[in-house]
Amino acid sequence: MKCTNSLIITLCILTLFLLTGCSETYFAQPYDYRTRQSAFSFDNVSVSDTATPFAAGLCVASDENTADGPALNGAVAAGLFDVNACGTLYSKEVHERLAPASLTKVMTALVALKYGHPDDMITASSAVNITESGAQLVGIKEGDRMSLEQALHGLLMYSGNDAAVVIAEYISGNVDEFCKLMNEEAQKLGATNTHFVNPHGLSAEDHYTTAYDLYLIFNEAMKYDKFREIIGKSEYQTSYSDRDGNSKEMDITNSNLYLTGDKNMPSGVTVLGGKTGTTNKAGSCLILLSNDDKGNPYISVILKAADKDILYTEMTTLLEQIP
Repeated sequence: MKCTNSLIITLCILTLFLLTGCSETYFAQPYDYRTRQSAFSFDNVSVSDTATPFAAGLCVASDENTADGPALNGAVAAGLFDVNACGTLYSKEVHERLAPASLTKVMTALVALKYGHPDDMITASSAVNITESGAQLVGIKEGDRMSLEQALHGLLMYSGNDAAVVIAEYISGNVDEFCKLMNEEAQKLGATNTHFVNPHGLSAEDHYTTAYDLYLIFNEAMKYDKFREIIGKSEYQTSYSDRDGNSKEMDITNSNLYLTGDKNMPSGVTVLGGKTGTTNKAGSCLILLSNDDKGNPYISVILKAADKDILYTEMTTLLEQIP
């Protein structure tokens, strides 16, 4: 009987130890919810923590929001976004996957500015020899040397496809690796309906984005002063060297017709810059940064307009929706 009682007491003590000991061991493990990856981030952590959604500070758009606006029948997709108020003022098929033509180069510039330095020097390889009919080219040849900043001007202002290749090889060593980086960065921005297979936007299978994803990409690119500076220039002159050290001139005009004065801006709206794009598959495309008369910024984008004249007519109509 004495042994039995001792055994019972021992078992009770052991059970109590295991229950309390295991509980303390489990909850004593460090767990910092601020390090968890999810659709929310935690800012200014305190007793009253609040979750910040991934889309905080961004415009959210439905595919159609045209009830109180123009039809814009000359374009397949269009969007107008109030940057400061995080509001979508107009959306038409903004989530439809379409070929972006040279609006691709906004992402090329974004990746270059994130991972490169404007003063770095680049030497062109034979890959700049693009022979596709109608391809816009700055005139870069194998062995030419220029700075990243010079290449970015050729990329964004003149829409040079050879400049895109030079930049891609400088950042990643080759075009394929650079495109992987483009797609990784797009995913980070939430541009989940986007996939790039080249850095310039010449027509290719499985190369697509949406008007809304372009807003996300352009909005991120605007965080870089150099990007805003370049897209706002109407003209640019510089010189770089060929493979033998001889000087070559780059004298370009912005392809944005609002900046050159060939198209009039709507009253009360100032177009600060943007990016154009045109291919047979993509049609005529344009994305812009504009200010209203109080200095508030807006991003507007049109994809797959029937031609250049219709593109600018539709874009002017879209910009007129700015309050």
